[in-house]
Amino acid sequence: MILLPIKPVAKPRMTSSDRWKKRPAVLRYRDYCDQLRLLCEKEKYQIKNPLSLVFVLPMPKSWSKKKKKFMNSKPHTSRPDLDNLIKAFQDALAEEDSHIHTYSKMHKMWGYDGKIIIIDYI
Repeated sequence: MILLPIKPVAKPRMTSSDRWKKRPAVLRYRDYCDQLRLLCEKEKYQIKNPLSLVFVLPMPKSWSKKKKKFMNSKPHTSRPDLDNLIKAFQDALAEEDSHIHTYSKMHKMWGYDGKIIIIDYI
């Protein structure tokens, strides 16, 4: 199991003009990809099969302590979509992600801090 202390970011819908436009969602995504590559390089992790991930999304600061305690580790059922989180992870770490043939246990859940947990099956 590998724990990456980074707030997950979903892949935004991009157009060709995003090469020169500075939209905040695209800049946030590109920064996330750079940070994710560095963290995975530090952990000596390379994307492989089967791919199993847990995305822990931080709870809003506006929530009460009681609500945060109740929602911690509960399923995250709102945006961003799980498939966009997976796509961002894959695109950041693999030039060509067609070699990934098996997804195993993909989750997104609430947590106090954002992180990605990679469950490494041997």
